[in-house]
Amino acid sequence: MDAKELLVGRRSVRKYKADAVSEEVLREVVELASFAPSWKNTQISRYIAVTGELKDKVSATLMEHNQNIVNGAPILIIQTDVEKRSGFERDGSFSTKKEDRWQNYDAGIAGLQFCLAAYEKGLGTVIMGIFDEDEVASIVDIPEGQKIMALIALGYPDEEPQAPKRKSVDDLLTIK
Repeated sequence: MDAKELLVGRRSVRKYKADAVSEEVLREVVELASFAPSWKNTQISRYIAVTGELKDKVSATLMEHNQNIVNGAPILIIQTDVEKRSGFERDGSFSTKKEDRWQNYDAGIAGLQFCLAAYEKGLGTVIMGIFDEDEVASIVDIPEGQKIMALIALGYPDEEPQAPKRKSVDDLLTIK
């Protein structure tokens, strides 16, 4: 698969086969995701793979639509980031006027890289952002100094979603 096939082909998948994802494949996806660029190479993203009963407990806290997705996926990834690293100087001050927003930028890049790596391995993903962070954190026991950025369902796709209509380059690009 070349870069164009990867970028054009990856879709948000909401239906999964029951097939388990091996730890070896999961580790390969995380290794590829680790190459995402980050502020001063801080590599702040972390991935917690949740399955079985623990996944069911997290799923029960989600809105119904996301519950259905998570219940059908063999793995739920909880993407966290290490706080106060990206966009910060060593003394804890902000490096730019963006203040702590750079954390979100780096987490977004890493989340997409995770999804692209999963797609290259034949897996499907969908990133979810509507959830009660405190409730999920209490269920999963998120390490101190990390915060939850997103939930990512992961598994072998049981659907082939079509690409939604894209905006034209003329709508997206301004050349001055």
